Amino acid sequence: MIQSLYIRNYLLIDHLELDFSSGFITLTGETGAGKSILMGALSLILGQRVDTAVLKLKDAKCIVEGTFRPGERVREIFESNDLDFEQITTLRREIAPGGKSRAFINDTPVNLPLLKEVGKLLVDIHSQHQNLRLNDHLYQMEVITHMAGVDKELARYRDTYAGFKEITKELERVGRETTALKEEQEYMQFQYNELQSAHLVEGEMEELEANLQRAEHAEEIRSGLFESAGHLSAETSGILDQLRASLLQLQKIARLYTPSRELATRMESAYIELKDIASEVELEKGKTGLEPGELEKLRERMDLLIGLIQKHRLQELDQLIVLRNQLGSKIEDLTFSDEKVAQLEQERSALLQTLEKQAEFLHKKRSSAANEMQLRVEEQLQQLGIPNARFRVELVKTEVFDANGSDQVRFLFSANKQLSLEEISRVASGGEVSRLMLCIKSMVSDRKGMPTLIFDEIDAGVSGEIADKVGGIMDHLAEGRQVMAITHLPQVASRGAEHFVVYKEDTSDATYTRIRKLQPDERITEIARMLSGEELTEEALSNARVLLRI
Repeated sequence: MIQSLYIRNYLLIDHLELDFSSGFITLTGETGAGKSILMGALSLILGQRVDTAVLKLKDAKCIVEGTFRPGERVREIFESNDLDFEQITTLRREIAPGGKSRAFINDTPVNLPLLKEVGKLLVDIHSQHQNLRLNDHLYQMEVITHMAGVDKELARYRDTYAGFKEITKELERVGRETTALKEEQEYMQFQYNELQSAHLVEGEMEELEANLQRAEHAEEIRSGLFESAGHLSAETSGILDQLRASLLQLQKIARLYTPSRELATRMESAYIELKDIASEVELEKGKTGLEPGELEKLRERMDLLIGLIQKHRLQELDQLIVLRNQLGSKIEDLTFSDEKVAQLEQERSALLQTLEKQAEFLHKKRSSAANEMQLRVEEQLQQLGIPNARFRVELVKTEVFDANGSDQVRFLFSANKQLSLEEISRVASGGEVSRLMLCIKSMVSDRKGMPTLIFDEIDAGVSGEIADKVGGIMDHLAEGRQVMAITHLPQVASRGAEHFVVYKEDTSDATYTRIRKLQPDERITEIARMLSGEELTEEALSNARVLLRI
C-alpha cells in the first residue's frame, strides 16, 4: 500500500505531502482542479516516461517520492536485482531542468524499466480510457489467464515456445542452405576435384618461377659457370695458381722483411676463400644440366596454376588454396546436412509434443476459469443494475501456437434478453462498460493480490442507486488492501474511510493545485456540494449525512 506521497515542482503543484491509510480512500474535487495531475505525478514513480513540460518552475528540479509497504510479493525481484528489500520501500523520481530523469529505489539508483517492473507489483491504476482495453483480445487473454491462476505454467510454456520458435527458425535456415547447396553440389564437386587434383602447395609459385627461370637460361648459366671456373682454376693462368705463387714469395721474405708477414697472412686468407668459391662453382656446374623434358614440365605446371588463378578470378596461389578448402567444407556440410536436418526435426518434434501438452493444460484451466468468471460477472452486473446481463468468455482452441498458447478468446456481452451476445464494443454503453470493467478488475485484483488499486473515474456513466452499489463493490474490494477512487459521485465518495479533496488556490501571481484530507464535518459539506452544487441547501446537507451514515 501507499503510505505517503511527496511532490515538488510538478505542473500546478509546488509542494505537497500526503499520508494514506489502508482501506477505501476517496478523492473528489471540481473538474479541472488537478486530480489528473495527482495521478500523473504518481505515475512517475511507477516508471512512466516524462519530459520537462512537467516542471512548474523551469529552473528547479521536480521530485516525486512515495513510500510503500510492498509485502513479500516483491522480494524476489529485489533480490534478483541486488536491491535491499525493506518492509518500507521508497520510490523516488527526479527530473532536472535539463530534462534528465533519475530513478531510485530505497536510495539506490535504478533504470526506468526496473522501476516500472516494481511499480506494477505495487499499484494498479485504472483510468476511464482503459475501459477500451475490454475490446482488446490480448487484454482479455491476460484477464482469463490471471483468473485461471496459471501465470507460472504460462511462463514455462513460453520458455518452451521460445525454444520451439528458435529451432523452427534454425530448421528453416538449414533447409534453405541445404537446398541452395544441393543445387550447386555438382558444380562445386567439379571445382573441388579440379583444385584437389592440382595438388596445390603454399609457396609453390615462387619456387616454380625460380626453377623455370633456371631451366630457360640453363645454357647461359652453364657457360658462365665454366668460364668463371676457368679463370679461377686454370693451371698456368688461373687466379688461384697466380695467387699461390705470390703467397710463396711473401712467405720467403717474411723472415727478412717483417711487413711481409702480415701481407702473407692476409693473402693466405684470400687464397683460402677463393679456393672455396672455386669449389662451389664446380659444384654448381654439375647442377646446371636438365633432365629430358624438365623445361616442358615446369612450363606446364606454371600454365596450370596461372590458368586456375585466372579462372577463379583470384590474384595469387594462396587464395586458390583457401577456395579449395572452402569448397571442401561446403561439400562436407552437405554430406552431413541430411543428418543435421533429421536431428533438428527430431528436437522440434519433441518440443512440439511438450508445447501441445502445456497448451492443453492452459486451455483446460482457462475453460474452468471462464465458467466461474461468467457466473461472477453476471451476478455482479445484476447487482449493479443490469438485471438481464449476460456475459460469456468464448474460448476456442486452435492448431496455431502463439505466446499465450493455442487459445483464442472473446468476451461477449448482452444487457437485454432479446439481443444476442456480441463483442462488448458493439453492444455495451459507456456506463455498462464501466460497470463491466469494475467487475473484472475486482476479480483480477483478488487473484493477483495487488496491494493498491486506484480507480480514476471508473464510475463514469452511472448514478443514483447504481452509484451506491458501485461504491459498495469498491468498499468490499478494499478489505485487506488499499483502494483509492477518484470520483464525481457522492454515493461513492461517502463510502471512503478517508476522504481527500483536490482544489485550486489562486495567489496574486500563480494558480496552485492543493489536496487535503477532510475532517468529518468537512466531508458533510463536500458531499453536499457534490449533491447540489455550490449553493448548499439543508436538503443536500441532510442527504450528505445520510450517505455518510452520521
